[in-house]
Amino acid sequence: MQTGIIGLPQVGKTSLFRILTRAAATGGRSVPGQAHVGIARVPDARVAKLSEVFKPKKITYATIEYVDIGGLQKDREKNSASLVPLREADALAHVVRLFENPAVPHEGGSLDALRDIVNVDLELILTDLEQCAKRIERVEKDLKKKKETILETELQLLIRCRLALEAETPLRELEFKPEEMKMLTGFMFLTRKPMIYVLNLGDEEASEIDRVVEKYHLEKLALKPQTAVVPFCGKIEAELAELDDAEAAEMMKAYGLAESGRDRLIQASYRLLGLISFLTCGEPECRAWTIERGMSAQKAAGAIHSDIEKNFIKADVVKWEDLLKAGSFAAAREKAQVRLEGKEYIVQDGDVILFRHGG
Repeated sequence: MQTGIIGLPQVGKTSLFRILTRAAATGGRSVPGQAHVGIARVPDARVAKLSEVFKPKKITYATIEYVDIGGLQKDREKNSASLVPLREADALAHVVRLFENPAVPHEGGSLDALRDIVNVDLELILTDLEQCAKRIERVEKDLKKKKETILETELQLLIRCRLALEAETPLRELEFKPEEMKMLTGFMFLTRKPMIYVLNLGDEEASEIDRVVEKYHLEKLALKPQTAVVPFCGKIEAELAELDDAEAAEMMKAYGLAESGRDRLIQASYRLLGLISFLTCGEPECRAWTIERGMSAQKAAGAIHSDIEKNFIKADVVKWEDLLKAGSFAAAREKAQVRLEGKEYIVQDGDVILFRHGG
C-alpha cells in the first residue's frame, strides 16, 4: 500500500513523513518537485504477542510506503509535474496546518483549515481536469474515424467526470459502477483516491484532540465519501518517535493521549482503504499480511505466493486470541479452536492461517 503526502509549504509534511517512516531528520527542507519515499511498519500488537509464544527466527510486520512530494507552489505547471509520483498511490494524506509559529508564518497569512483544504483540492481537480480533457479530445478523434461501443462508453464516463471536476467536485465523491471503476483505473485520477486530512495541531491542543473536528467546524468534511480526518500533534509526535516504548507511553500519558498519532493515522488508512491483516505463525516466522476486507481464503493465499493460491486445497484457521491462550496450534486443535475452511471462506481480521496446498 502506498500513500502520498501532500499540502502547502511549511505545514509539517516532511516532519510527518519522518515520523511515519522513522527517517532520520537531515535538517534540510523538502525540495518542491522532489519526491521522498520511505517505508512505515504497521503497528500490530497481535504479531508481537504471538512472537513471544512462538519465538520465531523472524518477525515481519505489514508495511505502508509513503511518498512526500514537498509543498505545492503557486506555479500550476510545477505542481502538475510534482504530483506525477502520486498517481501510483492508493490514498493521499493532506497535511493541514493548525499550529501557530511566528517564526514560520503561514503562506496564507492566517490559519484556516477549510481555505487550505479547498486550495489544495483545487490543484488536484485542475490536474485531473487537464488529463480528462486531453483524453476526451483523443477519444472524440478516434470515434470520428470509427464508431466503437467501448469508446462511446468511455467518452460518456469521461464527460461525466469532467462535469464534476468543473463543478469543483472531487471524483472520490461520485459513485461509479464496477465496470466504470475498472475503466477509470488506468487514468489514475488524483481526486479519485481516498483522502486523509491530517490536522497538524499545536502542543496545547493535545488534551482535546478528540474535539478538534468540532472545534474547527470540519464535521461535514469528515462525512464526505472516501474521506477521513485525523488530528495530529506534529511536534509531540516527533519527540515520541525518538523515545523507547516505555518513555513514549509516559509522555503520551502526560499529554492525555491514548495512543500515538502515528498509530491513529495508519489505522485510519486501513479503515479508509478497507484493509485487514491475517497472520501466519510458526518457528521460522510470525508475519502480518495485508489484504482487502471481504477477500476469500484462496485469494488471501495469493498475498503469500501465487502458487499457493493456484494450488489451494484447504486452510486451517484459528482466531489469534485463541491461539495465544492455547500456546500452540496443537493445543488449539485439542480445544477444537482450529477450523478447516475451504476456498470461499471470508478471511477475518486477526485470523491466523495455515494454508494447505498442492504443487
